[in-house]
Amino acid sequence: MTTVFHASRLFGAMTLAAAIDSGAFGPSGRRVLIVTNNADIPEISLGLDETPAFATLRDRFDEVHSWNEIIAPLHPSEWKARTIEVPMLGRLLLSHLGVTDLRELVLESVIVPPARSLPGLFKDCPITVYSDGLMAHSPTRDVLPGEISSRVTRLIHLGLVPGVAPLLLSEYGVPAETIPAEYFPKIETPAVYGEAIILGQYLSSLGILTEDEENQLHAGMLRAVVARGHREVIFQPHPAARHRQGRELRRLAADLGARLTFPTEGTPAEALFAAVRPKLVVSCFSTALTTAKLFFGLPVATMGTELLLERLTPYENSNRVPVTIADATFPRLDPDGSLTDPPKIDLPGLINAVAYCMQPTAHPELREPTHSYLESNGPIRYFKRRRLESLNLPTQPRSRLRSLIRGR
Repeated sequence: MTTVFHASRLFGAMTLAAAIDSGAFGPSGRRVLIVTNNADIPEISLGLDETPAFATLRDRFDEVHSWNEIIAPLHPSEWKARTIEVPMLGRLLLSHLGVTDLRELVLESVIVPPARSLPGLFKDCPITVYSDGLMAHSPTRDVLPGEISSRVTRLIHLGLVPGVAPLLLSEYGVPAETIPAEYFPKIETPAVYGEAIILGQYLSSLGILTEDEENQLHAGMLRAVVARGHREVIFQPHPAARHRQGRELRRLAADLGARLTFPTEGTPAEALFAAVRPKLVVSCFSTALTTAKLFFGLPVATMGTELLLERLTPYENSNRVPVTIADATFPRLDPDGSLTDPPKIDLPGLINAVAYCMQPTAHPELREPTHSYLESNGPIRYFKRRRLESLNLPTQPRSRLRSLIRGR
């Protein structure tokens, strides 16, 4: 029997390798991996299967196929099969892959292309969804058609937020399974030295910040890291970010009397964590902050999360929960290099309250807990007043309301 996997990021392939090694897909059977390069211009960037790090993962799969090559010259983020063509294209795809006994389809998403396109082409088989990041704790963004939701049998994830159950797909009764941390693969990387690592993201590509704002955010991280006393800094651009993301930073580092280096393209952040053991890892809300702390025991810090919480639109933007988790749990790096711990908070309660405000129709069972949370804690920075008013939820904590009533 054949299991078909899909991955568009190296970290996703690492998650699949961990799941396979843990026995999540059984001891035997043919495994076919479909990889996708979702870069704006994939022709000039490395696909995950072209990176040196993928060699460590390759033996988990019997075959690897490029989705970009299959649908060329179309872009995988934009193409989807027309309804009338789905039966024909499905048969052609199975024939191309040599699959006659499909057991299971394993996807990183059933919400957005290209993974959203695959269930229609691989008909009838069960679907496993895997989450390689903090979005496992976000509510499902869109309503799924019954022919897809009825096929999803489980959500597997890395357990990046211990003690907090994932919300993704839970409204469909999909059970979640945690991949034990000890199975997370170790990937070696060429020797590189750094006292601190800055993890870039692709916020301007997502339209959350302008390019200039994102550059200024990274520059602020670099200045703060240097102010903290670190002179050897590694900048890790996000795989989907534009190549010029680090140019300005190199000049700034020289002006600050620091040295900025870049790892080999395609090197996963986790390989750097193992090889470098930095004194600090800084980012905005990258999932790699969580893996650095949880899997490698490294000090981490955030910068820019308050701006992101304000900028994310619409409120139900799926990045809101990951930003909230990063902001609420990790120390904040200040411009002078100091670290400020976030206030103590009921993290499960906060995540559920934010999730309810994002998707109230999907999770009506969270209304009362959300109401109680807001009465106790107030909206703070994670909630929009207009959103709360539209849902008829408290906009002030009960203690504050009592003070206002008493005229204090």
